[in-house]
Amino acid sequence: MRRSSTVLTAIAVAALALAPSFADARAGSGSSMGSRGGRTYSAPPSTNTAPSMAAPMDRSMTPRSAPSAPYGAPMQQPARSGFGSGLMGGLAGGLLGVGLGGLLMGNGFMGGGGGFGFIGLILQMVLLFFVGRWLLRMFFNRQPAMAGMPRMGQPAASGPVPMSGGGSGGSVTQPVSVSPADFNAFESLLQQVQAAWSKQDLGAMQQLMTPEMVGYFNEQLTTQSTRGLRNTVTDVKLEQGDLSEAWSEGGREYATVAMRFSMLDVTRDSGGRVVDGDLAVRTMATELWTFVRASGSRWILSAIQQTR
Repeated sequence: MRRSSTVLTAIAVAALALAPSFADARAGSGSSMGSRGGRTYSAPPSTNTAPSMAAPMDRSMTPRSAPSAPYGAPMQQPARSGFGSGLMGGLAGGLLGVGLGGLLMGNGFMGGGGGFGFIGLILQMVLLFFVGRWLLRMFFNRQPAMAGMPRMGQPAASGPVPMSGGGSGGSVTQPVSVSPADFNAFESLLQQVQAAWSKQDLGAMQQLMTPEMVGYFNEQLTTQSTRGLRNTVTDVKLEQGDLSEAWSEGGREYATVAMRFSMLDVTRDSGGRVVDGDLAVRTMATELWTFVRASGSRWILSAIQQTR
């Protein structure tokens, strides 16, 4: 009896694991994906619409320029030498090495050769250190400041700052002004993208988003199709939205917008039966959408991020 119960439990667990996930079946499937230029791996600022931190990207074609820690994780500090860091650490280590070398050669730790032995070597090294430091100070005090770099004690010039990380290649970014017409375009894109998703219209998607996002959407639609499912999102209404950040880099303009929207989100099986959602009940979602455009052209979708 116990064995039969165990087998039934295992079958039930396997069925749940293999069953299709209906949660967040809308366009994007509740994941964080896409590219935000040089800020792909940086958390966008919080807004009134999305006060919590955005989730990091699950998938992106933007390469990381350097290994980075997860959101909020402290950077690992380099290990320190037992003698400390800098020139004095190297000097101390070198002196100990010389002393041990003399010990192994049979001359004793303090040396037994001519002159002062090991003590004389220490005095010579200390003298060379102070003379070298004095010469370096004299040399640098006479050098003019490098072009474009502020002198110590003087304020740095204001202006755009190169972004670090995220595959931007150190490109310079500048703030971008977003007009009411741009916000209207963002709301329209929200509705058009959901409509193209519901119709499974890849041709329309190619006009509304980057090729990277088209690839992700196509993959998600294919996954649903293999499970015999189809998701439709209709009657999309933007309830609240505000700008998180907008900038330009590399000849492109980016805008990340927090949007809270309601919709009729329904998933049907191959027989047309509703397996998730309700045509009479609206669902709510809050996401950060990033749009991109070349200067003077129209906005298209570049990334979607979930909120925590």
